[in-house]
Amino acid sequence: MARLPVHTVESAPSEATARIEAVQKANGFIPNLIGVLANSPQALEFYQEVSKLNGKNSLTAEEIEVVQITAAAHNGCNFCVAGHTKIGTLRLKMPNDVLQALRARTSIDSNEKYQALAQFTMQIIDKKGKVSDEELAAFKAAGYTDQSVIDVIMGVALAALCNYSIGVSQAEINPELAEYAP
Repeated sequence: MARLPVHTVESAPSEATARIEAVQKANGFIPNLIGVLANSPQALEFYQEVSKLNGKNSLTAEEIEVVQITAAAHNGCNFCVAGHTKIGTLRLKMPNDVLQALRARTSIDSNEKYQALAQFTMQIIDKKGKVSDEELAAFKAAGYTDQSVIDVIMGVALAALCNYSIGVSQAEINPELAEYAP
């Protein structure tokens, strides 16, 4: 049982109702993360608006999911691993070996660029941004730019909101996401 309310359209604060209704209409269900974030309508708005911005940064859609799955797995958020694995699998058709390596935080042998991105994402998290000159150079040597560096940090920040909210709430993985859970 969740330690924070997991809101529905009926129980959400009025400031969050329209956002939750839109999610339900778009997905056919309300992911428990959305229900948890609705405890703070501002946090729900932050999540949705930053997600839109994150979706149009310098990284490809697949690279954005590399950051999100890596961060979720690294932060131990099985809910977010499941959600982003579903996106990677169904919407983006990412290779299964890439998704499995991200989920397990192991080497992505088939894609050196994704491997550099996943490694850099974990370094950003572990070192709270204080990566070494060598780590930054290795990331850039893989073909990433100064903008990519900041875009990875934006993705990590977004993941922190989600991963930590699920961690504190202990909300369950929705049945619609269960088959993608670790």
